[in-house]
Amino acid sequence: MEYVYAALILNESDEEINEDNLTDVLDAAGVDVEESRVKALVAALEDVDIDDAVSEAAAVPAAGAAAGGAAAADEAADEGGDDEETSDVPDTTDEDDDEDDEADGEGLGELFG
Repeated sequence: MEYVYAALILNESDEEINEDNLTDVLDAAGVDVEESRVKALVAALEDVDIDDAVSEAAAVPAAGAAAGGAAAADEAADEGGDDEETSDVPDTTDEDDDEDDEADGEGLGELFG
């Protein structure tokens, strides 16, 4: 993930995203640079407008949440005649969340590194 962050830094500072610049940013951050990963990222970003990609990626979760909320509202309106509220979703709340709090975030480093 640090390779992508380095590319974003270069893009934000209006620097060309090439192997030398990407390697320089990663070296400055103390990353053990793998030349093959640098080459692959530079090649993958060759025809990509990063600003457009970032703005599209930022819009997707908001649109997905709005669509999901609208679908839930439509479903609730269809069931509107019932006074008793029922749910097919089991109650998964756990009163012993303290144990789960310790496990939160474990393994995330493997996703991003």
